Amino acid sequence: MKYLPLNPEIFIQNRKRFINEMQPNSIAVFVSNDEFPSNGDALFPFKQNSDLFWLSGIVQEDSMVILFPNHPDPKFREVLVLVRPNELKEKWDGKRLRANEGKEISGIETIVWLDSIDALLQTWIHLAENIYLDSNENDRKANLIQTREYRFINDMKSRYPLHQYYRAAKIMKQLRSIKTALEIEVIQQAIDITNNTFHRLLQFIKPGVFEYEIEAEIWHSFLSQRATGAAYGSIIASGDRARTLHYVSNNQECKDGELILMDFGAEYGNYCADLTRTIPVNGKFTKRQKEVYNACLHLHNYAKSLLKPGITINDYHKKVGEEATVVFHKIGLISKSDIKNETPDNLAYSKYMYHGISHHLGIDVHDLGTRTEPIKAGMVFTVEPGIYIEEEQMGVRIENNLWITKNGNKDLMEKIPLTVEEIETLMRQKN
Repeated sequence: MKYLPLNPEIFIQNRKRFINEMQPNSIAVFVSNDEFPSNGDALFPFKQNSDLFWLSGIVQEDSMVILFPNHPDPKFREVLVLVRPNELKEKWDGKRLRANEGKEISGIETIVWLDSIDALLQTWIHLAENIYLDSNENDRKANLIQTREYRFINDMKSRYPLHQYYRAAKIMKQLRSIKTALEIEVIQQAIDITNNTFHRLLQFIKPGVFEYEIEAEIWHSFLSQRATGAAYGSIIASGDRARTLHYVSNNQECKDGELILMDFGAEYGNYCADLTRTIPVNGKFTKRQKEVYNACLHLHNYAKSLLKPGITINDYHKKVGEEATVVFHKIGLISKSDIKNETPDNLAYSKYMYHGISHHLGIDVHDLGTRTEPIKAGMVFTVEPGIYIEEEQMGVRIENNLWITKNGNKDLMEKIPLTVEEIETLMRQKN
């Protein structure tokens, strides 16, 4: 890993939170992600199972976390399973964690090697009445490949068919959506790296630069600040390409007079930042660009004012949509007739803002969290309204990351330049 060691108290607290939700005399078993083949003998870069990382901080493949708070022997109440270091394999693939290193990262005292876990696990399972197994219950899941966690579920149920099984993911969705103060510190580090990178881009961008050159600057800046890399595929969309929400080709020239929409964020310590800014390629907004940008900024600030404990995501989006209707009429995008003739399934504003305003953020960019229950203190959300105008070949989106507090929210990106005046001033400085 490139990032500095995280405070193991993060993971100690997280395990306590999960254990507090378990039924009596239960065991919970979490397995790492697969190593996925790409082509030939190559593998895609390994990405740890988010739940296992949340519990342990371990990013190594072939790992397990086992929680059995009622085990009669205290040393087996929390167990970290690691692959046994192999001298020959390490000559090819690099060093693997030693037991003492696993303890330092996770705060788990008992380390068991993977090649000896089967016999131990069988004994522990026989002592337990209930088994918690993990699965991917992210609402946006679209992958039909049977991953390791699902194969492990099938294997456990075939071996121990008479136990009572529970969904660890149901607990995880509730717990991971509420960030501890220690987790916020790591997210803030990812955000600070992203902030430094945005300042770098404001000095770099000019007419004639290519989108991929901007992406290269992002990667350079991230890695030089110890980030693992980008939290997701960076969107660097100049001109009309900004209307494509997940544009990732990043291969066109940025031209004088265009706006460029940049959606990017650093990953640090496996936690993500998610920033969007839209700036003028030449450093100066036109009158119309400024009007549309400020309309988007108004919606951004309005949305931030709504995000507080008690409101539901559905009510929040509805209110932002109502405000967008007023704003879009004011800047000439929709008419009174459009508003009069709209239907619940075809709202007038949706022609120019056709995506949601916020999502949970954390270890995953689209992090776990409810969409139906009221927002709670501790959650972290993006706020990202956008305005996309086909007739003017223009797209504007502004995105910050907010931590919900008991009395409202804290903008974790409050130090990142946001207004037209701030952006133009900083871009002018390079000249």
